[in-house]
Amino acid sequence: MNPWLLSIAIAYLLGSIPFGYLLVRFFRKEDIRAMGSGNIGATNVARSGAKGLGIATLLLDCLKAFAAVEVAKHLIAPGNMDVAAAAAVAAIVGHIFPVWLGFKGGKGIASALGVFLALSWPTALCALGVFLLLTLTTKYVSVGSLLGAATLPLFMFYWQPYRSLIFSGGTIFISLLCIAKHWPNIVRLINGTESKFGSKKKPLEAEGDHA
Repeated sequence: MNPWLLSIAIAYLLGSIPFGYLLVRFFRKEDIRAMGSGNIGATNVARSGAKGLGIATLLLDCLKAFAAVEVAKHLIAPGNMDVAAAAAVAAIVGHIFPVWLGFKGGKGIASALGVFLALSWPTALCALGVFLLLTLTTKYVSVGSLLGAATLPLFMFYWQPYRSLIFSGGTIFISLLCIAKHWPNIVRLINGTESKFGSKKKPLEAEGDHA
């Protein structure tokens, strides 16, 4: 089978595993999509009152994306960074648009960290530093996520000497897609209604947030 198609297919399927949904469903018998923002990502899982599950979601979402790129790098097309970049994009698309949940998934930040750890770990750590700094200083996870995602291409161009059109384009696409998925957060930040880090989310129907 063509290594491009195989890597993209495997990466999408790995990325589409909805860990946040599965963990909350299994351990709490609840649907995370009916809580808070309705998102299946780690932040909403933690804000639903399940901080331990939120941490587990974060780690697993990061790990699945990391694995998707590593499979492409070492098993399917060893050394081919363009195929690895394509797998990275597929993993993020799978997380954000999982086939198992009607193509309604997370926002891609934890998974983006995973794919960039596989593509260029210094890039991932620098972006993580931006995320942590801004989240801790502003108390808004969304601000840290947005700026962390925005700086990914900049750090990649600094740390990674490989800069083909496919590789660079994939990096920029992931960054823009993660930012685009945060549009509701941007609107709430402008309106002053965004929830701060540590606040507990209300049920979806009470909050009126369908992000």
